[in-house]
Amino acid sequence: MTKIEGALSKKTGVTNVKVLFNASKVKAEFDDSAVSAEDLANVVTDLGYAVQSRKVKPL
Repeated sequence: MTKIEGALSKKTGVTNVKVLFNASKVKAEFDDSAVSAEDLANVVTDLGYAVQSRKVKPL
């Protein structure tokens, strides 16, 4: 498990995380009543990675 996957998986409301390093993307399934996309982006930036966009698609 990567550092990003581990940190995001610990957030309340996150049910699934997959980091696609070749595409420079993170896919996360989460309950938006428990955590926001902005919260998840902050976790990634706190780890020292840049976040270029915050696209959220409903399942």
